[in-house]
Amino acid sequence: MTFPSRLHRSCAVSSLFLSYLVFPGCTVSGGGSSETLTQQAYMKASNTDTGDAFGLTMAMDGDTLVVGSIFEDSNATGVNGNQVDNSASATGAVYVFARANGVWSQQAYLKGSNTDAFDNFGSSVALSGDTLVVGAPGEDSNATGVNGAQGNNSVSDSGAVYVFTRTNGVWSQQAYLKASNTGMFDSFGSSVALSGDTLAVGAIGEESNATGINGNQGDNSASHAGAVYVFTRTSGVWSQQAYVKASNTEANDVFGKTVALNSDTLAVGALQEGSALTGVTGGSPNEVATGNGAANSGAVYVFTRTSGSWSQQAYVKASNTRNNDAFGTSLTLSGDTLAVGAPGENSVLTGVITGSPNAVTTGIGSPASGAVYIFTRTGGGWSQQAYVKASNTESLDNFGSTVALDGDKLAVGAYREDSNATGLAGTQSDNSASDAGAAYLFTRTAGVWSQQAYVKASNTEAGDQFGQSVALSGATLAVGSSTEDSALTGVTAGSPNQAATGNGLIDSGAVYVFQP
Repeated sequence: MTFPSRLHRSCAVSSLFLSYLVFPGCTVSGGGSSETLTQQAYMKASNTDTGDAFGLTMAMDGDTLVVGSIFEDSNATGVNGNQVDNSASATGAVYVFARANGVWSQQAYLKGSNTDAFDNFGSSVALSGDTLVVGAPGEDSNATGVNGAQGNNSVSDSGAVYVFTRTNGVWSQQAYLKASNTGMFDSFGSSVALSGDTLAVGAIGEESNATGINGNQGDNSASHAGAVYVFTRTSGVWSQQAYVKASNTEANDVFGKTVALNSDTLAVGALQEGSALTGVTGGSPNEVATGNGAANSGAVYVFTRTSGSWSQQAYVKASNTRNNDAFGTSLTLSGDTLAVGAPGENSVLTGVITGSPNAVTTGIGSPASGAVYIFTRTGGGWSQQAYVKASNTESLDNFGSTVALDGDKLAVGAYREDSNATGLAGTQSDNSASDAGAAYLFTRTAGVWSQQAYVKASNTEAGDQFGQSVALSGATLAVGSSTEDSALTGVTAGSPNQAATGNGLIDSGAVYVFQP
């Protein structure tokens, strides 16, 4: 994942245009009402502390919300350990919240079984029912495979993933996962996705020059090409099913920066991939076919599984591919719908354009304003359904830096948006709160997407970067703000304002939950 620039600790950080334009063959919609949403809760960690970055990652399923805090410092291990000994810098932690009768409370405080400084446990999280997966890309052990020895820290930043399960409300660690080719600085666990008994793990620093499925892992001649590992669970036991690479593997593409999984479909983002192609190419084009004409434009790869075997179904690019768009920085998958964020995209358009507008149609003029692209699959073929911009597009807002999709609802984060609005339906035009951040909610009706809500924190403040993470489950929206500064702990019902929350602990972080 890409960490926001305001975070203070060392980490691997990767004029308003208001009129809606109509182009031949396209329909445009924007604006929309936010009357149906209210803020249900304001969440902080149980051990709030300066620089912990609570809310930088999130996942939600039903009435359970998990929140990562990658710079949390306790030396605790396992479930509900001692939170107060901050002797292990940036070990990271994950907090589990559960909702009962509309009220949220913290259910668990999770750490790895081998807590160590700078493991960044919680850099990625995924939740499916009673199973939670947590990535720790800074973990250093030399183990390989499932449940290996954790004690030898001779392979720096090789990374690990931890699987937890819940029984009768109690969480326990089920598995400790490593890559089959553990390597220094591979950052295994930099992204995770979970669907039932299938887990996908990204390792953005992996270096092999292999292509496709289950290729040769031994040739490390393609630095930071990236890889994805697929694991499956049978009778509670995990095993690696596939080692997945791009069809056009190349150094520095960081394949696996983002992953999304839905049953037998896997989507993988490579935000630094450099081809100048546009649209969807079926199958698995190689490096010769894709070329390198648009540096860091980004790409997404879609894989499908049949009878336990994976193959590449599509190679996906934006309809208006340009240098440095970073298409694939975020992605989300729900059924046959895929949404991809490109926070570096630079058109000045606003609202939603149905179809797949090209570079001429979208134009330029608003650097890093950002965009989201929605694709749908019919009969095994993918096509672009919509091109989505904010209702208040502006330079450097990074709209699309985070996305979440659930059925016909899409949430988009723009963590560098600058308005000083608070809550729902606020005024978008007063940009006096630099990098306060915003989130946008879109819905689809009869195949047409429109913006339904413009969402801000109840205690908006410059630099809070609200929208660094978003999560959707049914009608519930959660938005993370890992550089929020209040010193409160636990869950506050409703929508406390800036006077109530205050500013006592810089970059401690917060999460906001909204519900109709």
